[in-house]
Amino acid sequence: MNFKDVTICLLAAAMSAGAGCSSPRASAESPEALPFEMPAVPRPQIPARAVSIVDFGAVGDGHTLNTTAFAAAIDSLAAQGGGRVTVPEGVWYTGPIVLKDHIELHLEQNALIVFDNDPAHYPLVETTFEGLNTLRCQSPLSACGAKDVAITGRGVIDGNGDAWRAVKRDKLTDREWKAKLASGGVLSDDGKTWYPSESYKFGATSGADQNVSTWATTREDFERMHDFLRPVMVSLHHCENVLLEGVTFQNSPCWNIHPAMCTNLTVHNITVRCPDYAQNSDGIDIESCRNVVVTSSRFDVGDDGICIKSGKDEAGRRRGIPCENILVSDCIVFHGHGGFVVGSEMSGGVRNVLVSDCIFSGTDVGLRFKSTRGRGGVVENIWIEDITMNNILQEPLLFDLFYGGKSASEALAEGGSAAAADLEPKPVDETTPAFRNIHIRNVWCRGARRAMYFNGLPEMNVEHVTVENTHIYARTGARINESTDVVLRDVQIIPEEGPALMLNNVKSLRVENFTCPAGLPTALQVTGSRNRDVEIRSPHITASNASLSGTSAGQVAINR
Repeated sequence: MNFKDVTICLLAAAMSAGAGCSSPRASAESPEALPFEMPAVPRPQIPARAVSIVDFGAVGDGHTLNTTAFAAAIDSLAAQGGGRVTVPEGVWYTGPIVLKDHIELHLEQNALIVFDNDPAHYPLVETTFEGLNTLRCQSPLSACGAKDVAITGRGVIDGNGDAWRAVKRDKLTDREWKAKLASGGVLSDDGKTWYPSESYKFGATSGADQNVSTWATTREDFERMHDFLRPVMVSLHHCENVLLEGVTFQNSPCWNIHPAMCTNLTVHNITVRCPDYAQNSDGIDIESCRNVVVTSSRFDVGDDGICIKSGKDEAGRRRGIPCENILVSDCIVFHGHGGFVVGSEMSGGVRNVLVSDCIFSGTDVGLRFKSTRGRGGVVENIWIEDITMNNILQEPLLFDLFYGGKSASEALAEGGSAAAADLEPKPVDETTPAFRNIHIRNVWCRGARRAMYFNGLPEMNVEHVTVENTHIYARTGARINESTDVVLRDVQIIPEEGPALMLNNVKSLRVENFTCPAGLPTALQVTGSRNRDVEIRSPHITASNASLSGTSAGQVAINR
């Protein structure tokens, strides 16, 4: 039984229980067949009673505000121990919806929930965003501390995000820009950016650190930039036994779906969409969650597609809740900054992750692992297999511990300059991030800027990474920088220009049966003074087409 079969077995075991029952354990062989221990993930227990929002006065005309009707339907069922809230065909305009224990929100076919776009209806609440505790506008759809909650059906949930987000002139056509100006809002001083309101403009121009303010210390400070504090569309915090199935989530003000500190999360056959210019419109950000299965889902967004997180810097380390036991299978990511992503907020750690049978088509990066000094946290025990990619703008495979910048050694390797102090290892402490024990096999990519990029820290290399049976066509080859115990086995890289493989300050690196175009003037380039114990076995790399600079030839063995 391969890993894909195990994922299907675990999901099928949960599905067979039905929404009203606890799940049996997967077949006895399934947990043992995984590369790590993981229980079957139970579906939520939803009592077999149902009400329609129409019974509580809801009107599906796309104009009537139905916030009170949704709340009344949920409260009525919650008082009876839970059940299904049915949303029939129609356009249901509403303010925030809050789910409670044992509640399933079920959208029938042709049901469209559109959230009210008036920021005044979304008060500031205490929450987390980008790994930090902060104040932000209440999410359109949320649950906090709830047990057994579900969002299911065949309808669409629309966050009305266009009314929340700033947009630059060059992202829109002339017709779209004129329509945006006619909708209200204000312009930047140079006239090149549209803001939804003066409140948003103040937040965007007042020195906020990206999306989480570092200068605001009081609620009054946050209220001054209320509209800038865009909510994630679906916020699920500290919940247990959660199911998202069948629904389309689209047009979020910010992140689309954010489960945080949840246990037993099943995501199956959902679609997540946002315009490609929608900033911070991640598909799903799974943060500090345990026992998660994501299958047969589609993402087409303006930021990362499927992202794993666990808190940021000191706040994330203090929380100390890793993201662990994660299965992702049979998913497609179209546009997005990354297909499958870990970080950069991973200070609580990420471990025991299996990703299989996914397609990334048109993402900036395919498999994206990112962090930086100051984060801390360990990402380990990751298995990735059977990934197909096409038209990747940057790298199909990226490990970057200098996220947000360029390492000094990389700058030198590319012909730039760097201060000598920046080349030396820093002290290792709780703020030092680590990527290790990562296994990748059966990857195909046609079309990328660079085949691979490993960029570790001098003091904490990317460690123990194996890449097997991988075939990549790219403009330039693979660059592996500050990495230890890396194995490339049965890897083929076809670059349009330059060397197929570039190594810089690597240790204990093994390359076995590496293939590239015959006759490359330089097939292998090795730079840096800290290379140790490098072995290359390839029919297409020889001493005559290998370039070694700054390193001893005795440290690099070619076909010995």
